Amino acid sequence: MTDDIATLRRILRDCRTIAVVGLSAEWHRPSYFAAKYMQQHGYRIVPVNPRYDDVLGERCYPSLADITHPVDLVDVFRRTEDVLPIARQAIAIGAKCLWQQINVKNVAADHLARSAGLDAVMDRCVKIEHARLFGGLHWAGVNTGVISARRPA
Repeated sequence: MTDDIATLRRILRDCRTIAVVGLSAEWHRPSYFAAKYMQQHGYRIVPVNPRYDDVLGERCYPSLADITHPVDLVDVFRRTEDVLPIARQAIAIGAKCLWQQINVKNVAADHLARSAGLDAVMDRCVKIEHARLFGGLHWAGVNTGVISARRPA
């Protein structure tokens, strides 16, 4: 599992197109909240959910295999047992990172992604990590674990 700050910061700095598997169109769902936050911070969000035609003003795809443009990061909002086929699809489309959200920990999918050369993150929220590492959580008084008076470049 990727836990070091430098690696998480690199992933979030370099991966600007995020396919969100399991993204809901319902505003109160965690997937919607996280994707909207990332979109507001300059990331291109690619919704992946067969239930919708569009989410957050973006075309929604039924699966990763249906996406017609490059994707940097695959953010998974699905049950742990659903992740392995998603990891296979992430590898097939040439993604750079497989990111499993909080409470999603499929070790086999993590190993498969890493074996294929992808970065892999488990049990972390992309929105929380972005806010923690690039500024945002500190305004709420949350301990970010990063001690510095300077923002990262």
